[in-house]
Amino acid sequence: MKHGVAFRKFSRTSSHRMLMLRNLVTSLFKHEQIKTTLPKARDTARLAEKIITMGKKGDLAAYKRASAFLLEPKVTPKVFEEFAERYKDRVGGYTRIHKYGNRPGDNAPHAVLELVDNPHDIKFDMTARAVGWEMLSKRIEHATPEELRAAGPSGVKDVLDEERQRHPDERGQLRSTTRWNLQKVLRFRSKDAVEQLQQKAEDHMDTLLAQPVALKQLAQQRADKEAEAEGLRVARLKAGQTLPGGNCSTLSMVQGALGKKLTGPAWYTRRKLGIDRASAWE
Repeated sequence: MKHGVAFRKFSRTSSHRMLMLRNLVTSLFKHEQIKTTLPKARDTARLAEKIITMGKKGDLAAYKRASAFLLEPKVTPKVFEEFAERYKDRVGGYTRIHKYGNRPGDNAPHAVLELVDNPHDIKFDMTARAVGWEMLSKRIEHATPEELRAAGPSGVKDVLDEERQRHPDERGQLRSTTRWNLQKVLRFRSKDAVEQLQQKAEDHMDTLLAQPVALKQLAQQRADKEAEAEGLRVARLKAGQTLPGGNCSTLSMVQGALGKKLTGPAWYTRRKLGIDRASAWE
């Protein structure tokens, strides 16, 4: 019977395994975001959280232990200065794991391991896009895309301030899941984070409005078939890109022509927001 088995073996010797994990932790602190297999990401996150806890202690003994573990000496001051200041109000949970599909070849599960509240936080960007999508879905029911494009995104700051004060289960302009993520990503960030999220949400609203309007103008201006075909080829949606007016899932868009087209009752298709039910996009 095995007792005290804390980590995975990874089919490596103990020295090789520990050196690999030390290298992953050092790379995580250096770049604040890495991509590796899911089991490696989970074990790396456990060790990274312990090192950050040492950095928050800030004494000489903790500095020596962290410096002996990390492979690059220049990363240690970053842990004890930048990360200790960033996570001073957090009691834990300094890392986040995003599943990233499977690796071609051996089909190993991939994952993105990142430090929370880093400059390129994936969850922060996803929340900003969700806010822009849902705000636009409310407005498209009362105005055309051309009118919204001419007026520009407005009122995002007021919506953010209002939704941050609401309970996640209350009814508001955002869905409960989006409101919960909004409050979560802004809880331990500085006041500048609200302005950053507002800017990202407005940029995403501009993107959602600009592409359908540009396609319509392109079809009107280019009458000959050859030029129109070239323009539509340039403006073709990328794989996995979901825009207003679409009625298929992102997975089907990623699969493209290889995807299975489902036909049958309405419950086969994904139910979306009011932005897809508006007749203006047709």
